[in-house]
Amino acid sequence: MKSAHPRRKFKAVLAAALIATSASLTVACSPVVEERGYIFDAKDLEQVHAGDSREQVKRLLGTPSTVSTVSGEAWYYISSTFETYAFYAPEEVDRKVAAVYFDKSGIVDDVAYYGLEDGNVINFADRKTPTRGKEMTVLEQLFSNIGRYNNAGANQPQPGN
Repeated sequence: MKSAHPRRKFKAVLAAALIATSASLTVACSPVVEERGYIFDAKDLEQVHAGDSREQVKRLLGTPSTVSTVSGEAWYYISSTFETYAFYAPEEVDRKVAAVYFDKSGIVDDVAYYGLEDGNVINFADRKTPTRGKEMTVLEQLFSNIGRYNNAGANQPQPGN
């Protein structure tokens, strides 16, 4: 028996190498998915109803992700899904918020569910202090005071005279 032609062996090895390389590139380009916050369990969320107490909600869902800062009458359970590709910054692709609203006596008044499409991004710290008025160049600042000399104190007697 004669062995396969050397070119055919080379083509077979080259094809195998290309397939392996493309497979590894496909895996490398897939995102890293990360779940953050409260992990929702639909069974638990369905058990919260109007008329339940704060303690019942805490027993079912646990400690909320955040509480309303105004009066503490709303608890929010927040979950976010982020995807990261290679070296890029993580991008939020999904958000779920379960809001439990209480009345003044601590009884559940309403339960609402929100998603990523319901929210707005608010930049709390943009690291810029807004300035009001006209922005002037250095030359405008230097020459803007020409002719604005205040002569009001010129006729006043000087102390010690």
